[in-house]
Amino acid sequence: MPIKTFKKLHRSFYARPTLEVARDLLGKYLVYHSPQGKLSARIVEVEAYIGTDDPACHASKGRTKRNAIMFGPPGFAYIYFVYGMYHCLNFVTEPEGFPAAVLLRAAEPELGLDIMRSLSPGKRGNHLLDGPGKCCRSFGLTRDQNGLDLTGYRMYLEDHAIVTVNTGRSPRIGVKVGTNRQWRFYDKDSQAVSKLH
Repeated sequence: MPIKTFKKLHRSFYARPTLEVARDLLGKYLVYHSPQGKLSARIVEVEAYIGTDDPACHASKGRTKRNAIMFGPPGFAYIYFVYGMYHCLNFVTEPEGFPAAVLLRAAEPELGLDIMRSLSPGKRGNHLLDGPGKCCRSFGLTRDQNGLDLTGYRMYLEDHAIVTVNTGRSPRIGVKVGTNRQWRFYDKDSQAVSKLH
């Protein structure tokens, strides 16, 4: 039986308007070659953060050491630490110089389930990846992977030619500003979504 090969997303995929990228990320697969082995999961929920005029975006107060990657070329991983306990993975979008990124909120596990469970004891099935902090914890992602090139070998996204036919849209979750912006996209048919609307 032939081995299936899938198309790795090129930098041009990320170098587009962020809302377009966010919608198109649904159904794509995150792949990470961790020290423990290969992990992958299908993306089912994301949120967009766009520019200095988005009050919920990390770039709203200008460029800092923490958010500098958002201002760089598209197609890089932006991982930050929040609430003193969670890491969150974002995919940098738009042309270089314009700060924007898409937050990974939830995914469905595919490869490396045993590894994910060892990194997130007590979590099972879709609950391994039904939140941005859970995604990073179950994949073993920390600030050490901040700045990884998403067109490289260690971490990248693949197109498995799966179309998300039932897409939901809502305000972003857990933000106190910019709540009028419908910049959260999710697969209505997935059980791994962090919160349905």
